Parts: sequence; structure tokens; C-alpha cells
Amino acid sequence: MEKKTILEARSIYKSFYDPVKIDVLKDVSFRLNSGDYASIIGRSGSGKSTLLYILSTMDTDFTGELLLDGISVRKKSEKELAAIRNEKIGFVFQFHYLLNEFTALKNVMLPGFKLNKLSEEELEHNAYELLKDLGIEKLAKKMANQLSGGEKQRVAIARSMINDPLIIMCDEPTGNLDTKNADIVFNIFKELTEVYNKTLLVVTHDLDFAEKTGRIIELQDGKVIRE
Repeated sequence: MEKKTILEARSIYKSFYDPVKIDVLKDVSFRLNSGDYASIIGRSGSGKSTLLYILSTMDTDFTGELLLDGISVRKKSEKELAAIRNEKIGFVFQFHYLLNEFTALKNVMLPGFKLNKLSEEELEHNAYELLKDLGIEKLAKKMANQLSGGEKQRVAIARSMINDPLIIMCDEPTGNLDTKNADIVFNIFKELTEVYNKTLLVVTHDLDFAEKTGRIIELQDGKVIRE
């Protein structure tokens, strides 16, 4: 399958003032293509979370350039950025953020309601198919608070896929999981890149997890020292 550049960071710098200037990211540049399975690693304070916040368009207060699907996000309005996030980026977090008052199926559907491109019937069909692809369709009608930690994270992964995003960004997705469930999540992500040609970017402290991904972007003191 043809490789397409999905995300490109060009000389990104980020500073805070507390009360003196602190340079958090320094000249960060890299590119991710369709089907890439990459991890961002580095010690606490190296800038991983700050970088993910910028790459996800949640933080626009930086210098440099960020292109998503070939389009610069620098001068987009907050409304435009919100639309870009909902349509082009899927998110998986350490804490799954499922809504307990809804079933697993309805949780998967929620970002689709926000995008408002499909009918409720189409969304429900697509959500069920995603749960089926992940081998957890039996959980569809269960309430979120009835699920185990590993099940919740797999539902969250299905939710990240419902709008067919170009890239899925993950912040410590295995941080609360045991080794068995962490391996399940890793393999699901691997399948998303190989079968669906999705781009996966994972921030993780788990070096064993990172070493199994196709590519490692390592930060040290705000600089990329390996990629």
C-alpha cells in the first residue's frame, strides 16, 4: 500500500515561563507516514506529553510548523482545530474516559455523533463491526462500569476508530494494564497499522512496549536524540 505523509513536525520549539523562561521542546522535527507504528519515549520531564499535546493540535502556542495530512494547523481557528481533531485524529488515553451511563456500543458511537456524518443506524452498525474486529462484540450491550480494565481499553480503542481517523495518538495506553492486557493492546495497535494502514503514535514509559513498535522517537531534555 502506498505510503502517505500523515503528520510532519518541523523545528518545533516550546517554552514556558515559571517565572523565568524554560525551553521544553527544542527543534523537534520528524515525519510519520501512513501505516507507521511509532512510540515516543524519554525520561519524565523530557517533553513527551508537551509534544503530544502540540501534535494533537490541543496546544498551538509554539514556534515551528505542524502539518496534518499536508495542511498546516498553525493559523486555524479553535473551531477548525476541533473539527480536525474529531475527523482526522483518534485518541486513546491511559484512563479510558468511558461514560458509565452508556453501553460499550454507545461509548464507541459518541465521537461519530459529534462528527455528524452518518445516521444513528449507520453509526451503530460501524461501532458494532469495530467491536467485532477487536473480538469484543459480546460486550456491546454491557454498561461501561461492568467492564474490566482491559475490556474498557479495547472499547476505547474502538471508539478512537469510529470516525476512520488518519492517525491515532495514545498517551500511556497500557499504563494501568497488566502484562497480558498490555500485550493485547499492542497487538491490536499492530493490526490497525497492518490491516487498516492507520498511523499509530504512542507516548509510553514502557520500554518493552516501545521496543516492539516499528519506530522509536526518543526525547532528552526537549530534543530528539533518536528517531
